[in-house]
Amino acid sequence: MDPQTVFCLNLDCPARGRTGQGNIHVHSIKERRYRCEVCHQTFTATKGTVFYRLHSNTDQVTLVLALLAYGCPVCAIVFAFGLDERTVRDWEDRAGHHSEQVHQHLVQRPRDLGHVQADEIRVKMQKVIVWLAMALQVSTRLWLGATLSTHRDETLLTELMHRVRACALCRPMLFCVDGFRAYLGAIQTVFREPVPTHPIGRPQLRPWDGIYVAQVIKQYAHGHVIGVVRRIVQGTEAQVNHLVRTTQGEGVINTAYIERLNATFRARLAGLVRRSRSLLQQTSTLHVGVYLVGTVYNFCTDQKSLRVPLYVGRAGRTHWVSRTPTMAAGITDHRWSVSELLSYHVPPSRWTLKQRGRRSRAMKELISRWC
Repeated sequence: MDPQTVFCLNLDCPARGRTGQGNIHVHSIKERRYRCEVCHQTFTATKGTVFYRLHSNTDQVTLVLALLAYGCPVCAIVFAFGLDERTVRDWEDRAGHHSEQVHQHLVQRPRDLGHVQADEIRVKMQKVIVWLAMALQVSTRLWLGATLSTHRDETLLTELMHRVRACALCRPMLFCVDGFRAYLGAIQTVFREPVPTHPIGRPQLRPWDGIYVAQVIKQYAHGHVIGVVRRIVQGTEAQVNHLVRTTQGEGVINTAYIERLNATFRARLAGLVRRSRSLLQQTSTLHVGVYLVGTVYNFCTDQKSLRVPLYVGRAGRTHWVSRTPTMAAGITDHRWSVSELLSYHVPPSRWTLKQRGRRSRAMKELISRWC
């Protein structure tokens, strides 16, 4: 137990989310509890993780969630481990919400994306059809997030673009999408910045510089692709080709990377399989399942296309270093295990003072140290 790497999770504590400040001490080694000397509260080492107040075996929970993240059906897990289906669903719900918090804390940070591909998946649920929209950074294969809606419209794509913008810096960026016309409106709506010109009234919105949009339209006949039309909607051909070469090396305008990711999600999430009897009943179950699969894909899955050469042996054999999408994006420095992902502590936001009126001497000392 290392108190220097632990932070207080009490939302009323001025020292919340701060590590290495000397305010955390070991309260009980046997019970694995810490104590914060600022708010004088104790907390267990598993608080803020999937295993908090969970009386099941930690190794078994990790194994079950790893199987769920790689497409094992719930009925098979129930039969193999002798668990109740409601227990498995509760673990999946815990892991899904925790994975979403990890994704928002580590992945949704501004970085140079360069080339983004987006697509939608039609999901057949019981008595309703749901659309799942996802986005991917091409150069690192980083999954940027997903949104759900009962309608395939501009509202769905606008929410997805908000998630992409949370991960993006104002740099030249190419969007490769299909022929759905709502993409252009969603991109133009989200990627704008206010330009204050007058002190009163709504400021003028100015679009980002260097936003390019290309569409890939597939032509079908009798269920087969007979042609592909590539169209540049925003930007010039030279600018688009330059971003394609710098992010994927070679090739033409395509949506192959996001379509491959769609196939991965369909293989690992039973509710996305076409013509399946494992239909989902609630959109919340699909939501937590998507974020569990997506976060395990980002942090725990090596990508063969992302490996880099380490050295060449005597026999001319190249030795490679495998990388995950988060390693390629510079978010982590090693491949996470599923247990490390489930045990990650997401720090809360920094403490801000909300008190009005005259401040006491003790309050002034807290402000000077923690604000």
